[in-house]
Amino acid sequence: MKKTSIPTSRSFKAHAKDKRAVSMKFRTLVFDFDGTIADTLGETRKIFNELAPDYGIRQVAEHEIEKLRHLSLKQLLTHLDIPKRRVPSLIARGTTMLRGSITRLDLIQGMSEVLTELRVHVESFGILTSNTPENVDLFLRTHGLREIFDFISSTSKLTGKSKHLKAIRKTFSLRAEEMLYVGDELRDVKASKKAGIPIAAVTWGFNSRDSLTAEKPDFIFDQPKDFMRLLKPH
Repeated sequence: MKKTSIPTSRSFKAHAKDKRAVSMKFRTLVFDFDGTIADTLGETRKIFNELAPDYGIRQVAEHEIEKLRHLSLKQLLTHLDIPKRRVPSLIARGTTMLRGSITRLDLIQGMSEVLTELRVHVESFGILTSNTPENVDLFLRTHGLREIFDFISSTSKLTGKSKHLKAIRKTFSLRAEEMLYVGDELRDVKASKKAGIPIAAVTWGFNSRDSLTAEKPDFIFDQPKDFMRLLKPH
């Protein structure tokens, strides 16, 4: 299992000491990247379609996306006739190709302000993704957000996030209930539950609201400003 991480400077810590008269029960927030922070869906489909002929799999039309949003990872691979053994290679080539366009991709609208505000109220802030740390680092620097994150952690396995969440919790000496993972996919919810970590599912990414709700996440957010519900006035 590949595991990589890029730390950041601790200069933001001094600012984070000012809690602005509110509190949050979570000491650490960890975010998925694709679909949660970065609007990568369109570019991901484009890259997938460029690679599809090399793997003998069919391309995905834009009109199919809404249907695919209701599928689990296993169902998605079956629907698209993607052999599981080909997934690591697809991810590796896809993330390499994504690097060429990552600085041109948009941040999810409203996330910049929300992330900056949330960072003030927690001790540590990070990203756990199936993308590469280099891609994430470049995207965050482009959008002026790199300094608010303490770490970027990556797993090359689509189903490998559970172990990483446990490792992050141990690294920061946290009780399970003191850490929150935020993601847009069913596999994010399942990984968090397997790790015993609370999960907030966002509905603006890949999987649909109905499919996410069915997995019973601890929180479900329909727009970035919903994160403010995590803050409680003294």
